[in-house]
Amino acid sequence: MPEAGPERRKIETRLTRGDRLYRSLATAAAAVTLALIVLIGVFLLIRAMPALREAGWSFITVKEWRPDGQQPRFGVSAMLFGTFVTALVAMAVTFPVSVATAIFINEYAPRRIKQTLTSLIDLMAAIPSLIFAIWGLFFLIPLLLPIEQWAVDELGGSLPFMRAAAIGASLFNAGLVISLMTIPIATSIIREVLSQTPRHECEGALALGATRWGMIRTVVLPFGRGGIVGGSMLGLGRALGETLAATLILSVTFEIKPRVLENGGITVASAIAVQFKDAQTMGLSALMAAGLALFAVTFVINMLAALVVSRSRSGAGVEA
Repeated sequence: MPEAGPERRKIETRLTRGDRLYRSLATAAAAVTLALIVLIGVFLLIRAMPALREAGWSFITVKEWRPDGQQPRFGVSAMLFGTFVTALVAMAVTFPVSVATAIFINEYAPRRIKQTLTSLIDLMAAIPSLIFAIWGLFFLIPLLLPIEQWAVDELGGSLPFMRAAAIGASLFNAGLVISLMTIPIATSIIREVLSQTPRHECEGALALGATRWGMIRTVVLPFGRGGIVGGSMLGLGRALGETLAATLILSVTFEIKPRVLENGGITVASAIAVQFKDAQTMGLSALMAAGLALFAVTFVINMLAALVVSRSRSGAGVEA
């Protein structure tokens, strides 16, 4: 009669008291965050209803802003255009600079200065927006004016969007200053994600004859794809809602300015900051409606970003 083999142990997963407490706290924090987002949206919608009833669908297409006049006429088309232009300019600078900086710190910087550079980037992410706005207004923009004037004179004849009667307080310059605020945030997140790349994967690529850039291109960047997208989208969210830079730099005009170097423009955040103090009943409701529009745009962009991140999670590109 054959001998009975050893009895198999049954492995069970049991949550400890600490595990259950942590799960409860994490669930509660997520629920509170979701509830706050819903409450903010409901609050804006309720306060915006009088303006939305008054303006109707023209609220999306009208660029004038006269909510407290005898014949109210107002809309967010000029605000949304300015918001998108400044955000696109900011991200056109932020994305390549952030990725390049993160790669340099992780892969090329000497070990003795790597920690210093990391600390500086994290410190820059904590600098108040007002400091960046003042620095951009009094240093960066005057430094760029001769270059922008040359671009207008030399390229304005062939490129319509480069034409400008006056330069300086433009959507382009506002976007550049906003990029100074988004670069540290995006760089910090992207660098942290890229630093998690398994070193044995990198060393294996180098051992097989890859150059350092080839290793970065085939191992590091695919691994950190989700973090790159997430960090960039966080920077985009900051750019869409930035107030101080747009308020201080832009020459406020409720017009759609396709010539990005020309003075004038408005964003949703700067319009709320400029108009809030003098707004009356309908004006306040109209500003709430503008805030609701920005809230909806930001929410949609973040949802799309979450979808992209979920489909390009970090590490997916280097899995066997």
